[in-house]
Amino acid sequence: MKRRDFLKYTAPAAILPTIINGFSIKAFGSSPMLAALSGAAADNDHVLVMIQLTGGNDGLNMVIPLDIYGKYQAARTNIAIPEGKVLRLDNYLKSGLHPAMKGVQQLYNEGKVSIIQSVGYPSPNFSHFRATDIWLTGSDSNEILTSGWGGRYLDTKYPGPQDSYPNADNPDPLAIQIGSIVSPAFQGAEASRGMAITSATDFYNLIDGVVDPVPNTKAGKELEYIRMIAKQTNSYEKAIKSAATKVTSQGPYPANNNLADQLKIVARLVAGGLKTRLYMVSTGGFDTHASQTESGDTTTGGHAKLLGGVSDAIKAFMDDLKGLRASRRVVGMTFSEFGRRIKSNFSMGTDHGAAAPMIVFGDYVNQGVLGNSPAIPDNTSVADNIPMQYDFRSVYASILEQWFCVDQTDLNKILQKDYQRLPLISGVACGVITGLPDINTDDKKLITNSPNPFTSATTITYITGNGNTMIQIFDTMGRLVSVPVNKIHTPGTYTFTFDAEYLANGVYYARFQNGSVQQVRPMLKVK
Repeated sequence: MKRRDFLKYTAPAAILPTIINGFSIKAFGSSPMLAALSGAAADNDHVLVMIQLTGGNDGLNMVIPLDIYGKYQAARTNIAIPEGKVLRLDNYLKSGLHPAMKGVQQLYNEGKVSIIQSVGYPSPNFSHFRATDIWLTGSDSNEILTSGWGGRYLDTKYPGPQDSYPNADNPDPLAIQIGSIVSPAFQGAEASRGMAITSATDFYNLIDGVVDPVPNTKAGKELEYIRMIAKQTNSYEKAIKSAATKVTSQGPYPANNNLADQLKIVARLVAGGLKTRLYMVSTGGFDTHASQTESGDTTTGGHAKLLGGVSDAIKAFMDDLKGLRASRRVVGMTFSEFGRRIKSNFSMGTDHGAAAPMIVFGDYVNQGVLGNSPAIPDNTSVADNIPMQYDFRSVYASILEQWFCVDQTDLNKILQKDYQRLPLISGVACGVITGLPDINTDDKKLITNSPNPFTSATTITYITGNGNTMIQIFDTMGRLVSVPVNKIHTPGTYTFTFDAEYLANGVYYARFQNGSVQQVRPMLKVK
């Protein structure tokens, strides 16, 4: 280990003098979110793998709307995927996948993928750094949180000093990140619980018991001493080595695929019996302002390579886990800090936008596409964004509840609000069989307004069931301009007048939410 690497990764946690396949790993020993994952259900050995698509993924070219293809094509004539090239999904006609995503298409058709449309949050931030922080901490756009959603989870379930781990009940790392940056997602209330592994060579040397020679110099003796201290402080070294050495053969992974290399490591540790609950991996390059596609063939180009790499890596990962008889332990999800604008730019790219789809995959994931095709105006402008259908924290809440069996009280503590839950994972996962509600409601007009277009005010009518009903009004930048309804209703039809006198002319979106059901209604204010 180089001295600068040691200095880089020693504070505040102990160093794990290992890594897997060229990517540093953070093992979050006593982090309260991951400990809760293992403690939520005594017999639950479930694993969550988070795949971060850094840069802001263009979801509109990843999940292509077929039922409104004309509007989609008109909004991005220079980069639109040809309708005949879109990969079709079994028993779903309204949208399909980018032609580079054959692996995810196959997993979907096998019943192992859920696609969640238009995931975002109110009043989105378009800075890479701030938007990433919002997603990792689970904050509102106007608040700064010093803890991550994962750290708060672990703090809730496993309070106490971090030096009390590992112990007899929790001998393994509770979370592992492959990559060089300790994620804010795992920051607890008091400290980061991470350890860093800095090179692939270190990881394989750990497995094989190889120690790189040090020079017979003063610096060499210092390095030897550092290694000894690191080994003494690494309580998880034995557990990681034991798990890794149990797997002697793995399935094929695509070559020259950074994400696949990371997922191969995760599969090895999961199949080796490591009881780590949470893994985070990442792949970059999604900030596609220019040259997103090739001019002669929009199915090729930079974005196609990125999506193909992600899809191939996920498919190889799931096939490998299946061959290793470990696939039933794993649920994975993709996320990016934001999406892209509806309208493409003149550089054959897309600019920073708001909502975008997420992909959740695994043996116990409910097959389906949640939500409707994104609302696209007849005449798009450069400012138009895809309106949010689902809050990203609803996805977190659903996975925590349905995969890790976290109860309502702890969910409210972890996410700080009671977010809408979506039927992402089979009730078998937590031992509860429940019917799936019909949440795709585009054929049912649950929210309407009249007149539309309108000049200063419009009457909004909505049909709701039991429980809390919320109506939010957003502008084309995704900014939340009003919440006219947020209360418990009895089932029925309701109306109210929305006074928009103070708003500028343009397109607005009324978002209706009742339980797991949501619907978005475009409204146009004119002079």
